[in-house]
Amino acid sequence: MKNTPFKIFILDDDIWYSELLEYNLSLNPDYELKKYHSAKDCLGNMHQRPNVVTLDYSLPDKNGAEVLKKIKEQNPDTQVVVISGQEDVATAVELLKLGAYDYIVKDEDTPERLWNTINKIRENVSLRQEIAHLREEIGLKYDFSNFILGNSDVMKKVFTMMDKAAKTNITVSITGETGTGKELVAKAIHYNSSRKKLPYVAVNVAAIPKELIESELFGHEKGAFTGAASRRLGRFEEAHKGTIFLDEIGELDISLQAKLLRVLQEKEITRVGGNSIVPVDVRIVVATHKNLAEEVKNGNFREDLYYRLLGLPIQLPPLRERGADIIVLAKSFVDAFASVNSIGKKTFTADAQQKLLSYNYPGNVRELRAVVELAVVMSEDDKIKSSDINLNTTSNNSDFLAQERTLKEYSTEIIQRYLDKYEGNVLLVADKLNIGKSTIYRMIQNQELKIS
Repeated sequence: MKNTPFKIFILDDDIWYSELLEYNLSLNPDYELKKYHSAKDCLGNMHQRPNVVTLDYSLPDKNGAEVLKKIKEQNPDTQVVVISGQEDVATAVELLKLGAYDYIVKDEDTPERLWNTINKIRENVSLRQEIAHLREEIGLKYDFSNFILGNSDVMKKVFTMMDKAAKTNITVSITGETGTGKELVAKAIHYNSSRKKLPYVAVNVAAIPKELIESELFGHEKGAFTGAASRRLGRFEEAHKGTIFLDEIGELDISLQAKLLRVLQEKEITRVGGNSIVPVDVRIVVATHKNLAEEVKNGNFREDLYYRLLGLPIQLPPLRERGADIIVLAKSFVDAFASVNSIGKKTFTADAQQKLLSYNYPGNVRELRAVVELAVVMSEDDKIKSSDINLNTTSNNSDFLAQERTLKEYSTEIIQRYLDKYEGNVLLVADKLNIGKSTIYRMIQNQELKIS
């Protein structure tokens, strides 16, 4: 931590005075100092995430209160020390209410007072970093074999690939069926990498409407579109120096794929409605349930972006291929659920374990967790019996097929079941059933299907 530069921005339109402050603060070699003589220039560089901004209250382009608000909107953790030529108690109180750390009047003692104030801020930052470090050491252990449970051969191969990924900054592409734990793998890679103390930002591409995804990823300037009341940093800027996880990357609209490719190649973004180029340093991890190679062949995914994202591929096996891992996971889910709900320790009977092992889990680990938590609730004593476990067995399919219906009625019910299973994700259901999404949307419009 001692070797990490402590960034300080000096914002003052008086060139001589700003140089005086810079000289005084430069006596501490750990401080990284930058001077700005206008609010516009300073605010345009807040993506560099300074620890402190010394703010001259009287600037030619904006007053101190306006600048303070803007700084806090963009970087809530940045501390602002206001330096004013006037000793105005009412103004000082207003600025402190707005989030200023201190209010210093310009006089011969200002450099010394500023020095002491910034030392206090530095001590507080170091204390927060130390607390975060202790939390990481005590409670946030992301060792692969602890964070992601499993002893099967297929999972050992996954752990090997994760270890290789964590030791470098190579882009990682994670594939696997829905519910196999792709985001857990992404988190584990980040928290075992050299970036583990820096931001981890997750974005579910499929969950964001097409018209908002560009702003979500790259940010926007004030007035860029209706409702853009202020500048907003995008997820790439939030993840600067850390990791960004782009889940369901196969759902990214083809029109935005070129922009994402440029960001990956140039390592810079431009906010929607802006012209300024903002450099970003992020580690990329992507995930998808789709076969991106097939998507490229079908013209749904850019070939150049595909190869850019491929990086180190990690294929997560479905739960049905993990054998005894099912019981390992089930026991961990029982213990976690019992602890949170203040329930005594429970164990599975032999019949219950066999029942769990005999099921194919189309919903994978996510489904197993739901099944186990319900079983804990249903059990009457400290034993979870076979009868406590409710599975979506094949008998339901037999009953379904035994009914005399038209092909359209069967098709409608199948689509409805998939919509229910995948929480109304039309794109995912269309992909799973290999039908056009427009067909599903039309059936919803005609009230043949419903999204709950």
